[in-house]
Amino acid sequence: MVTSKDGTAIEFLSQGNGPGLVVVPGNNRRARHYGALARELSDTYPVHVVERRGRGRSGPQGPGYGIESEVDDVIAVMEHTGSSLVFGHSYGGLAALHLGLRRKVAALMVYEPGVSIGGSFDAHWLPSFTHLLRGGRKVAAMATFLKHTRLAPVGNAPMPVFHALAFMLLSGAEGRDARAMMATTPAEIGEIARLDSDGSRYAGIASPTLLLGGERTPGYLTGVLPLLAEVIPGAQQVILPGLDHNAPDLNAPKVIAERIRAFIP
Repeated sequence: MVTSKDGTAIEFLSQGNGPGLVVVPGNNRRARHYGALARELSDTYPVHVVERRGRGRSGPQGPGYGIESEVDDVIAVMEHTGSSLVFGHSYGGLAALHLGLRRKVAALMVYEPGVSIGGSFDAHWLPSFTHLLRGGRKVAAMATFLKHTRLAPVGNAPMPVFHALAFMLLSGAEGRDARAMMATTPAEIGEIARLDSDGSRYAGIASPTLLLGGERTPGYLTGVLPLLAEVIPGAQQVILPGLDHNAPDLNAPKVIAERIRAFIP
């Protein structure tokens, strides 16, 4: 456990001790979901996975929540462990990029960061999601999330298909965690929308930066990568064949670990 700048307690899970790599999870993900990635890397680097706000023993988002809160949390873990390597996935990738605006690190690596450039991230569904969630209709809210983020492998299926998927997700082995994490989604997606820009702010990143994406991920998440690569000085961009948005946490942690290991100086 560490204490963040605003006094919030932040948990992190470690494979190994000492300076190494700090991993920042995505939306609706727990630190444990990156266990395979940590194991793949831990023979080379100690890996410290942040349990982001609203998850596990970490404190709540809090009334003053914003992306800078997430950055403060990551910095607290970095300073506690002496680490100078950062990897962020999805919304955690957005936090990692904003950390890069605050300080230079030895290597900054992200997989499909939740960045919106020129309205690329369409969050028009967020008010409906939030209304359903506040009304206790979690299955309907999750179905809305799955349909509009296009992250479920069912394409543009009818809404009843997404309701069925949402029911299975919220009732299965991961159901308890998934239901609990839904409360963090409105503020997180709201930050993505609020931070929409022309992308020029990211020119302030001075760290060696790796931008990763998957060939099978919807274009609104991968389409910003070449734009970021143009803006961030010296950034490298790679689209990995056959991978989707959940490559780091579920489907291809070994491939992502290899890319991380190859990039770190």
